Amino acid sequence: MILPRRVATLSVHTSPLDQPGAGDAGGMNVYICEVAKRLAARGVEVEIFTRATSSELPPRVELSDGVTVRHITAGPYEGLDKTDLPAQLCAFTSGVLRVEAQHEPGYFDLVHSHYWLSGQVGWLAKERWGVPLVHSMHTMARVKNNALADGDTPEPNARAIGEAQVVAEADRLIASTADEADALTRLYDADPAKLVTIAPGVDLRVFAPGSRAAARARLGLEPDAVVLLFVGRIQPLKAPDVLLRAAASMVARDPALRDRLRVVVVGGPSGTGLAEPEQQQKLAGALGIADLTRFERPVHQERLADFYRAADVTVVPSYTESFGLVAVESQACGTPVVAASVGGLRTAVADGRSGLLVAGHDPHDYGEAIAGLLRDPDRMAAYSRGAVAHASGFGWEVTADRVLEVYADATAASSLSPAPA
Repeated sequence: MILPRRVATLSVHTSPLDQPGAGDAGGMNVYICEVAKRLAARGVEVEIFTRATSSELPPRVELSDGVTVRHITAGPYEGLDKTDLPAQLCAFTSGVLRVEAQHEPGYFDLVHSHYWLSGQVGWLAKERWGVPLVHSMHTMARVKNNALADGDTPEPNARAIGEAQVVAEADRLIASTADEADALTRLYDADPAKLVTIAPGVDLRVFAPGSRAAARARLGLEPDAVVLLFVGRIQPLKAPDVLLRAAASMVARDPALRDRLRVVVVGGPSGTGLAEPEQQQKLAGALGIADLTRFERPVHQERLADFYRAADVTVVPSYTESFGLVAVESQACGTPVVAASVGGLRTAVADGRSGLLVAGHDPHDYGEAIAGLLRDPDRMAAYSRGAVAHASGFGWEVTADRVLEVYADATAASSLSPAPA
C-alpha cells in the first residue's frame, strides 16, 4: 500500500480549532481533527486549510506533530454567514494554491475536501497539482431539503448544483453510512465505483463509562434526578424543541415526575437558529418547564463526557444526520439513546439494543419512548451494556486506517491516469 507523504485537507467554512456545538462547528470539526492526528501518527503529514475568521489568528498553527492548520484570508474576518462564502471561494483557492507554489512541485500528494464548499476548491487544486481528490460531503442539500423542520430555510439550489459538480469530479467519495452512500447515488448520480463507506469514530479513551454519581456531583445535578440530555447545535434541524415538548408531555402525564425531572441542553445557536438565539429558553418557559431545564454552552470533550455519564437518556431528535456522533459518544459512556430513525442515526444506534429509534418527530412519541425506558430499570441496564458494546466498534483508529486505504487506492489509480496538460 503506497501512502501519500503529505495531504492537503480543506475545511473552508469551519476550523478544527473551533469548539464543536455552536455556530458552524460540529461533528465535521471533530472528524477532521481526530483523523488528521491519527494520519500523522502513521507518518502522513496533514495540512488543514480553513478560512481566517479573525485578524489575530496566526497564518499557521501546529495542531499536533505532523498536523498544521493554515488560516487563509478570504473576505472579511467576521460577519460572514456560510451562505456568503461561495463568493469568497476564488480568494480562498488563491491562498491554497499560493502555499503549494512556495514549494517544489509535488509538495502535496492528495487533496481531501470536507463539505461542498471545500470540494469546489479541491476540484481546482486537483487539476492544478495533478493529484487525486477525495471528498466527504458530511451533509447534502437535497437530503436536508427532503426533511426540513418546521420554520427551517431550504438549502439554495446553487448548493445542490455545486455538490453535484464535486461528486462528478472527485476521484473517491467517502460516505459515513450506507444511507449516505445511497443518497449520493440516488440524488447525485454518484459512480458506485468511487464510493466507500467509512463510519466516523469517537475517542473511546475520553468517552467511556464512569460513575454517574461522581459526574452528577461535578455538574451540580441531584443524585436522584431523572436527567434527559440534548447535545448539539441549537437549530431547527437538530430539533431540541422536540425534547422540550416531550419533557412537558411527560410531566403532564405524571405530575409527580416534576420534582425529579431535569432537562439539560448543551450547545449554542447555529444556522437558522441564530435568528432567535433565545428561542429554546422561551419555549421552555411557555411549556412551563423552565425551572426543570438547564442550558449550557458547548463544552470541551472531558466535561461533555461527564454530561453523558450523568444522564439517564440522551435524546437525538434530528430531522437528518449524516452519522450522529453525539449518539455514539453517549453510548460509549454507557448512556442509552432515544433518537430519530433518520439517516446515519440508524447506523449510530442499535435499535432495541443500545437505545430506541423513533419514527417521525411527534414529541408525544418521544415522551412515550423515554418514559417506557425509565419505567423498566432492567431494560435500561441492558441498553446501557449494549450501548458500550455498540460504541466500541466506532474508534477513530479504525476510521483512520480505512481512510488511509482510500488514499492509497486513489493514489494508485491516479498514477495510472495521464498527467494533466
